[in-house]
Order: sequence, then structure tokens, then C-alpha cells
Amino acid sequence: MATAETVQMGAAHPPKEESIKAFNEIETDLKTTLQHLRHSTDKHEPQYFYAVKNLTDKQLTNFSSDDLKEVRVATSAYGLHLFGKVLIPDSDPSHAYPEKGSDAYFMFRAFIGGDATTAKLHCIHLEEIEKPDGDKVFKAIFFQNDPLEWFDV
Repeated sequence: MATAETVQMGAAHPPKEESIKAFNEIETDLKTTLQHLRHSTDKHEPQYFYAVKNLTDKQLTNFSSDDLKEVRVATSAYGLHLFGKVLIPDSDPSHAYPEKGSDAYFMFRAFIGGDATTAKLHCIHLEEIEKPDGDKVFKAIFFQNDPLEWFDV
């Protein structure tokens, strides 16, 4: 199994042609999975998508390859792991997520097997952080300054 310790992960950069191609192959799955995650986490932990709570499902998934802003590629013995940071388009960011005052993003991980010709969505990044006081922070929405790093979920 590939981990952050067992792969060589390249630096973050704007997407190139191959990354855009992979994104286009998983775009429908990304939209479906993002909506599903939002609905399932809203039942138990709405904090995951709190930063975009005012967006409809259609607004949340109104992205395209033009909104893929940053990628990182990791190489393993099995193939390529593509990590992407996607802007969630909105005409007025201050209206949708005023507490941050900046654009919102979600992050995904896709996999392209060594002998595969198409990419497959692995996951959308969900982050659970335990604070020193034991309180937990749940995030599925990130911001421009949040780094694109290795994640499994």
C-alpha cells in the first residue's frame, strides 16, 4: 500500500495536460461523491461542509477542469497518485463563506494504475483534527493557504 513515506511526491504546481485529462475522466464521480459526502456528513457532523453551507448542491458542484487550480503527483510501484485542489466557484465568496473571506476548495485523490488508460477517483479529502483540549475539528472544505499534501481519506 502506498503511503506518504513510501512514495515520491512532486511539488505542487498548476495542472498540466495529463492532470486535466485525468480530472475530466473522474469529474462526474467527483460531483456525485462530493454531494454524497455532504449529505452523509451533514447527518452526523455538519462541520465538514460548514464553510459552504449556504451553497446548493448545484452551486457546490458547479466546477470544471478550469477550477482545478493545483496538483501534486506521487509515483508508486502501482502507478500514479494524483492529488488535486479544486476551486468551488461562486460569484460572491464573501456571501458563501464569510468567516474565511477567501475562496473555498476541496481536495481529491485519484489513481492511474501502471497499465490503466483512465483515472479512477480514490477519495475526497476529509480531515479530522483533535485539538489538545480533546475537541475535534472536521473539514472537507479548505482554503487557498491550506497545503495540498498526502491524504488517504
